[in-house]
Amino acid sequence: MEKNEIRRRVRHLRGMLSEIERMKAAEEVFSRVEKTTAFIMADRILMYHSLPDEVNTRAFLRKWADRKNFYLPRVNGVNLDILPYDESRLELGSFHIEEPTGTDTVDPSEIELIIVPAVAYDRKGNRLGRGKGFYDRLLQSAKATTIGVGYGFQLVDEVPTEPHDQGVDMVITENATIIIRHGSI
Repeated sequence: MEKNEIRRRVRHLRGMLSEIERMKAAEEVFSRVEKTTAFIMADRILMYHSLPDEVNTRAFLRKWADRKNFYLPRVNGVNLDILPYDESRLELGSFHIEEPTGTDTVDPSEIELIIVPAVAYDRKGNRLGRGKGFYDRLLQSAKATTIGVGYGFQLVDEVPTEPHDQGVDMVITENATIIIRHGSI
């Protein structure tokens, strides 16, 4: 399946989910994340602020914000800056995503765990993003363990890849935990 075909298929399936189904899936996905050694051991975690069609991260961020140091990305040209998560310092940024404000950016090498959004994943850890390459560029310079999260239907047989594409160490959906790189988890 080609990238655009995968994106269309996933967009269609996400559109069919009820709000209750979205909420339950997010609870299960992040319950699974909480049980990983990578999450338990990490203190500095890069999350993402979810778009309406993504697995919702807001409840998870609020639940753990006083026990973990969370960071969120902010679009800066073609790259992502990493800034501390503070719910009171968010504003609507690029692509209508709430992003952190401020100048206190963090180097990606300081992050221990990255929760990565995507349109689709496969069982080899390949990921298909929205097509702008923001996370591919970020992950090239990061040394952190990476966990891709999504709905079960976002797990496809094969994601077409290009040389610049960056995969993840683990994929978690509401009904599966797939470990790709054991040494990182």
